[in-house]
Amino acid sequence: MSDKKVQILDFEKPIYKIQDKIDELKKTSIDTNIDYNDEIKKLEEQTKVYKKELYDKLEPYQKLQIARHPQRPNFMDYVSLMCDDFIELHGDRHGYDDKAISGGLASIGGHHVMLIGTMKGKSTKENLECNFGMPQPQGYRKALRLFEHANRFDLPIITLVDTMGAYPGMMAEETGQGEAIAVNLKEMAKLNVPTIAVITGEGCSGGALGLAVANKVMILEHAYYTVISPEGCASILWKDASMARVATDALKITGADLLKYHIVDEIIKEPTGGAHYDIELMANNLKTALLNSLEEFKNMTDEELRNQRYSKFRAMGVFEQ
Repeated sequence: MSDKKVQILDFEKPIYKIQDKIDELKKTSIDTNIDYNDEIKKLEEQTKVYKKELYDKLEPYQKLQIARHPQRPNFMDYVSLMCDDFIELHGDRHGYDDKAISGGLASIGGHHVMLIGTMKGKSTKENLECNFGMPQPQGYRKALRLFEHANRFDLPIITLVDTMGAYPGMMAEETGQGEAIAVNLKEMAKLNVPTIAVITGEGCSGGALGLAVANKVMILEHAYYTVISPEGCASILWKDASMARVATDALKITGADLLKYHIVDEIIKEPTGGAHYDIELMANNLKTALLNSLEEFKNMTDEELRNQRYSKFRAMGVFEQ
C-alpha cells in the first residue's frame, strides 16, 4: 500500500508536511528545469529520521489509534497472503453462521492447521455484514466447533484476534453471550493440540479472550490487549470518555507492557508506521512467527501441552507496590 493511499492519523501529519514539500520541489524542478536534488535528498533523510524517531517512541494512545486504523489488514488479508490453501468452514451447527468469526482448514508453510479469526470489513457494507468484528454467541459456538474438530484430527489451532469486544446487544445477551465465551475459555484450556493466538489489532475484553486461551499468545507491535476499552474504563472511573488517553496509559495495554507482565509471549514487528503501510511484509513477519511457534510445540505430548497452558495462565497476575 503506497503512502498516498493511507489514511493519515493526526500525529503523523508533520511527516506528510515534509513529504508535500518534497513533492513540491520535485514538481518545481521539472517545471523550471532547476536542480533541487540536494534539497530533496536532505528532506528525504530528515523524513526517514523523523519517521523512525516518531514510531519508535509512540505513546500508548497513539498505538491505540494505529491498532484501530480502518486500513489495517484483516483476517482474510492474512489468509490470502500466508496460506497455501484455505477451506472455510461455516456455521455453528445450530442454524447460524456469524460472519464476525471466520475459520477453516489451512496449510501454512507445510503445516496443516485450523485457522480461526475475527473478521472486520474494509467498507461500511462489509462491516455491517460482519458486525464490525464483534462476534455474537453463535460466532463463539462456531469457533468452539472448529476447536473440537481440530482436537479430534490432531490439528494445531491458530487464532487471529482483532475485535473491540463481543457484541453487547440485547439479542446476544438473550442467546447466551457470557455462557458462550465461558465455554470457550474452559474448552480451549483442555485442548490436546498446540494453540497459538495472535492479537493483530484490537484485543478487547472477554470477546478477545474467548479465542486466546493458548499455549502461546503473540501480539503485533502496535496492537493492544485489554480487559476493557480505554473509553469504557474512562467512562466508569471518571464518568468521561474523553479521559481515554489517561486510561490507555494506566491500563498497560501495549505490547511492551503486556510482555513485561507475561500476558503475551512475543511481539511481532510491524512495518514502519503500522501493518497497513506494507500488508505483504506484515503477513510475512506473522507467518514466520507462526511457523517458529508451530515448531516449538510440535513434539510436546497432549499432557505437556495442557500443563504448559495451565501453568501459563495460572502465573498471570502481578502486583506492584
